[in-house]
Parts: sequence; C-alpha cells; structure tokens
Amino acid sequence: HYLINTDSQIPALGASGATSGVMGAYTALFPLARILFVVPVFIFPFFFEWPALLFTGFWFVLQFLQGAGELLAPRMGGGVAWWAHVGGFVAGLAMVRFLTPAWRRRYHPDEGVYGHGPRGELR
Repeated sequence: HYLINTDSQIPALGASGATSGVMGAYTALFPLARILFVVPVFIFPFFFEWPALLFTGFWFVLQFLQGAGELLAPRMGGGVAWWAHVGGFVAGLAMVRFLTPAWRRRYHPDEGVYGHGPRGELR
C-alpha cells in the first residue's frame, strides 16, 4: 500500500493484508475444499458452497478491480487499502510452499468434514 500511495497523508493500519495472505495460503493448500458462505438479500439468507479456488479467485478479482478503480478515480478520505489485500494474497500464495514443512502427518479418513477427503473432493 505504501509503494502505491507514497504521498498519502492518511495512515493505513490494519491486518487485512495479513488476513489476505492467510486466504492465499489456504487456497494454495486446499484449492478444492468447500467454503460455505451466506449472501443476505433483504432479510432472507441464501447459502452457497463453492470450492476455495473459485471463492478466493472471485474475491481476488474484486479486490484488484476496486484497487484499479481507486487508482483511476481517487477519492479523498480514508478507504480500504485494496492493494494491501492483493499483495497479501499473492504473498500468501507464493510463501506457503516455503513455510509449509516438507513432512506432513498422515491423513485419517475420520478427519474429513462433511464427507470430504484430504483434497476437498467428495467421498
């Protein structure tokens, strides 16, 4: 965020970039794991279940487009550090291979959640 907005008078402080990194690492490790999310429409909740790769990919595109929009038409005042989200996500994708131990403990079939296997596939 600082590299893109070096002349900003407004401090940007938060952990959303780190949270985005965790999302990137999760996507790299478990791309087919199912993510359950809710979309509220008025007072009615609609539940959807997408693979992590699709959900976080959609989220990443939204962050990128909002960041690009902010560069093209900057607004005065605070805001969200969209590029911190983009950078954190990419860093999580890139660093997970270096930070994950080479050994992994054995997967046990009873650890599957809602009938999913270790790679997110339905069993």
